[in-house]
Amino acid sequence: MKTLIMTAALAISMCTVAGSAWAKTSCDDVKAQIEAKIQAKGVKEFTLTAVPKDEKTDLRVVGTCDGGTKKITYKRGKAAS
Repeated sequence: MKTLIMTAALAISMCTVAGSAWAKTSCDDVKAQIEAKIQAKGVKEFTLTAVPKDEKTDLRVVGTCDGGTKKITYKRGKAAS
């Protein structure tokens, strides 16, 4: 009986870990991480934008978010006003 309980507990904990690995990462979180890396390289003026993954763009794609449903594009320089 003790072995059965230990096996069930192990199975439940593994399912919990696997579920969190598949959780969607928010675009705001990913953009914040990318922004920190870009700023660490000394770039002061740039724009990061989350767009649908199927949207065509000439901008550089620097990440994905929301479970792969969006991509994050990067444009160096001052944002258009």
